[in-house]
Amino acid sequence: MIHILVVDDHRLVGEGTKKVLENEPDFHVELVTSGKDVEPIIERYTYDAYLLDWQMPGISGVELGKRILQKQPDAKIVMYTGYDIAPFFHYLIESGITGFVSKTATSEQLITAIRCALRNEAVVPVHLLRRMRLSEVKDRTQEGEPVALSPLEQEILMEVANGLGNKEIAKKCHISQRSIERQLSRIFAKLQVSSRIEAVEKARKLGLISAIHMEY
Repeated sequence: MIHILVVDDHRLVGEGTKKVLENEPDFHVELVTSGKDVEPIIERYTYDAYLLDWQMPGISGVELGKRILQKQPDAKIVMYTGYDIAPFFHYLIESGITGFVSKTATSEQLITAIRCALRNEAVVPVHLLRRMRLSEVKDRTQEGEPVALSPLEQEILMEVANGLGNKEIAKKCHISQRSIERQLSRIFAKLQVSSRIEAVEKARKLGLISAIHMEY
């Protein structure tokens, strides 16, 4: 029997996902609706695979995945999200994530993603591979001025990459939400981007957030 832990703060989504997976005769699935409840569980149990919602209040799926890997280095972790993962692909892989699947995926695609993760394989959509290729070509043909971010700007950008909103980042950095908004505006200007996703992607390509060590 394959034991799977699903973590999703939206109970209806989690229950629907659990039901889909349990249609597989060799899948036994448990659901947790709060990322904060996972750590005590993994102290007692080991699962064959973890399906984690990316953006949850209090702790992101990526950060939770890192904590699971600290306790269980061989854990198979699949990120479950409704967001476009293209700008974060390399970051997710570097974080130890085994695979990912969209919340718009079919039941068959969801099950395939889990089974691939169990085999240490990952399914990468063709459109994502094409986007990554085009991005690499564009990077090689463009030159720009060196960009430097302050430690605070780097920390804020990493939390953005982790899926946290401004309010959560402000609480974590112990500054006001308005200060976070001003800092993000400066980051956007420095990186010459207009969105959070673009900022994270460009910072990653420039090596501006890879050296940050997150403390728990």
